[in-house]
Amino acid sequence: MNQLRVRTLAALFAVAGVLSWGAARLWDSLGTLPGVPVAAPIVLGAIAAVLLATALSLRSKLKAQREREPDAEGVDPMMPARAALFGQASALVAALVSGMYGGAGLFLITERADVPARASQSLYAGLSVVAGIAVIAAAVYLERVCRLPDDDEDHRPPTSRA
Repeated sequence: MNQLRVRTLAALFAVAGVLSWGAARLWDSLGTLPGVPVAAPIVLGAIAAVLLATALSLRSKLKAQREREPDAEGVDPMMPARAALFGQASALVAALVSGMYGGAGLFLITERADVPARASQSLYAGLSVVAGIAVIAAAVYLERVCRLPDDDEDHRPPTSRA
């Protein structure tokens, strides 16, 4: 499994934001732009909390297992792999969704700031972007926790005994 790259997530965020901003301009010129759901930042925040809780739980279990504590809980070897995959998928989707809400929120702030209902919509969009960034941060942390330790013994030059 390849490591998640922040540059890829930033590019996905930017492309989704530009496309969403353009789509919002077009949609608003043709009719009424749909609103940003109130639940969007709540759901993204919940996903970030789940990712962070998973990372902290796995981190403590893996640390106890590495230090060979007597009452350490065993970790199924597939658990960190599944968790890292869940984190990567969540980060990709969060970058896409955050970009979409960011583009729509930017349109709402710049084009229709005088309408009071649009001000609340732009607030929800901004909170969604912040929650999406929290998902990305938690996913990157989870991936770092699930990474296998480097095998230093294979990379060291052999020592000669005299």
